[in-house]
Formats: sequence, structure tokens, C-alpha cells
Amino acid sequence: MKKQTIIIGSRGSELAMWQSNFIKKEIERKNKSVSVEIRLVKTKGDKILDVALSKIGDKGLFTKELEVELLNGRIDLAVHSLKDLQTDIPEGLKLAAVTKRHPVEDALIARKKGMTISDLKEGAIVATGSLRRRAQLLHIRPDLKIVELRGNVPTRIKKFEESGWDAIILARAGVERLGLKKHISSIIPVEEILPAVGQGALGLEISAGNSMAEEILRSVHDEETYIAAMAERAFLKALEGGCQVPIGAFAGVKPNGLYLDGIVGAIDGTVTFRKKVRGSRKDSAKLGQALAKDLVEAGAGEILEDIYKNIRLK
Repeated sequence: MKKQTIIIGSRGSELAMWQSNFIKKEIERKNKSVSVEIRLVKTKGDKILDVALSKIGDKGLFTKELEVELLNGRIDLAVHSLKDLQTDIPEGLKLAAVTKRHPVEDALIARKKGMTISDLKEGAIVATGSLRRRAQLLHIRPDLKIVELRGNVPTRIKKFEESGWDAIILARAGVERLGLKKHISSIIPVEEILPAVGQGALGLEISAGNSMAEEILRSVHDEETYIAAMAERAFLKALEGGCQVPIGAFAGVKPNGLYLDGIVGAIDGTVTFRKKVRGSRKDSAKLGQALAKDLVEAGAGEILEDIYKNIRLK
């Protein structure tokens, strides 16, 4: 029997390749009649590595070129870190599956094992490329000095080791997936810093008419993660957020419903609006929209308005 072939388009970073190879193995393990190939595609986010994400715009920063390949039929599937996938999927494409989530927390990489955010010295220098992390960090520790950090996971760790910085913060999932767990000083609880929307999960995007790929991807889909991620993504979409806005969220499915914890923070950490809500797992998007409305009415709307105004002026 002739095998069906699926082509995955992948960015070239170590983490993107790990993710694509992971999906390749999972598909082939669960579908014996399917063979998977990986094709490399460079994205804008991979080419511009010396400018802050918040300054170069983020609509499809790590996804656009992959999406063009999907629409042109040159690849069947794009594997994304779900946190990089914009909330508005382009016409003609669809999010076909979401994988089971890796632990969602951020990780502190500091000079000593076991060190936490509260252990950092007064005025410590912490590097991160994320406005979400910056806002929450400065809210907890206003004395910290935050510096910009770009590049893939191994590059960021190398930059830290060669710098005079006291710590950097990365997503736990990326560090652990690449076998770099030894560098982690401590895991930052979500009570301290909420993760990015979709953090820890992989989003599998296909052309809307590719029924073969859609059928095959059912085997790697995790419905519980999908429900949680849809609540988070609806929250982000209602706030019109992305890399340029300090927004964090984490949803979890429990026996008595779906819980969503969301935050909007000022970039300087002076003010944050955070709330946790519970709703039905049957309409997760509605829960995300309701939480966004609550936070905007509580005052988060003013923070977002200021941020968007500054972005438009740049």
C-alpha cells in the first residue's frame, strides 16, 4: 500500500525543528500509512534579530511566510508555537489541531541554582524580549532593570552566560524541549507571572480545503488544551493584543468548569489589572471575551489605549 505524504513547513530554529520533528514522529506513530517530510521556510521574525519585537510589529511575524506556502499548496502543514500564531487566521487557512500542552510557566535562568525572582539583588539586571514579562516583573520588583533580549533559546542562554546580567526569563517549554533544563534556576509560578496566550501548546495550521491533512491531524489533537487555548485566544483577540502589548492569560479545564486567569499591565509595571473567572467549557471563547470586557471596564482599557497610541506614533 502506497503511503500518503504530508509536508510540514518549519522555521529553521532549533526549537521550531524540534517541534516539527515531534509532530512528524507523532503523526507517523499514529498513522502507519502516512509519511512526513519537513521543508525549511524562513520567516520575518527569524531574519530581524537585532530589533525589539514590540518595535517591528507582530502580525504574523513568525508565521506569514509559512502561511503563504500553505496557501500556495507547497506545504500541507505549518507547526507553530501557539503563542506565535495570530488570533486572526488568514482566509483560506484554519487551525486544525492543538497538541497536549507542556507545562506553561516561565523559567528564571540566573547565576545560581534555586534562585527565584525575590532572591535577585536590589537593582538586578534581567533580560527579556517580552513586554508581558517586563510589566509583570516590574510590578513585583520595581527596582529591577530590564534589558532587551532577542534570538532563539540557545542563543539567549549563550548571551546570558557571556553578559553581566543577573538573569533572563524564557518559556519553560522551549528550554525543556531542547534538553536545556540544567540552566533553569527556578520555575516562576503562574501566580507571579502569567504566561503568554497559548504558551506550551503547538498549533497546527493547514489550508482550509486540505481534508486529508485535517483527518490525519485528529490523531495528535488534544481537545482539553484546545478548549483552554480558545478561551485565552478570545481574551487576547478582544483586547487586540500581541507582542506589543503586556497581556498574559492561562486557562484550565477542571471537573466543575473552565477557569481563566488574565492580566493586562502597564509596561512600567506601575498598574496591573488581573482577574480570574469560571465558565462553561462548552463556550470557551465567550469566557475569554467576558474577561476582556471586565478588565477593560476596570481600567485596563486606558492602559491599552496609551500603548496603541504610542505604537501609532512610532
